[in-house]
Amino acid sequence: MSKKAGVASLLKLIVPAGKATPSPPVGPALGQRGVKSMDFCKQFNDRTKDLVVGTPTPVAITINPDRTFTFMVKTPPTSWLLKQAAGVAKGAAQPGSQTVGTVSLKHIYAVAQIKQKDPVMSHIELRKICKSVVSTAASAGIRVVH
Repeated sequence: MSKKAGVASLLKLIVPAGKATPSPPVGPALGQRGVKSMDFCKQFNDRTKDLVVGTPTPVAITINPDRTFTFMVKTPPTSWLLKQAAGVAKGAAQPGSQTVGTVSLKHIYAVAQIKQKDPVMSHIELRKICKSVVSTAASAGIRVVH
């Protein structure tokens, strides 16, 4: 008798770079899928050792039916990068009517270059990524100065 082949599942998390631990959210999310969270944590921390510790890092984990896994580490969220560049802790409560910080076009370009390293963004031209970053800045209450 042949067993029915299982389907791999995809799990998306945001984990602090270099600080993955088996505690929530990582441990329970992987544990309920039968994956040893400690194995993931060791590999993730090793792969993110070059990033600033604590940087929120999106990760896409593909879990196979045999409980093995692979994962892809992505770049930090655009809003986080912009807040770091502007030197603010959080975005505006009312974007559009409130400004919490400013960034220059150099910052926009630098953030766009970082985001272009993501596999899903590699085919998009840098100018379009810059426009997206400017839009994200506006929605966070961060003003772009020339």
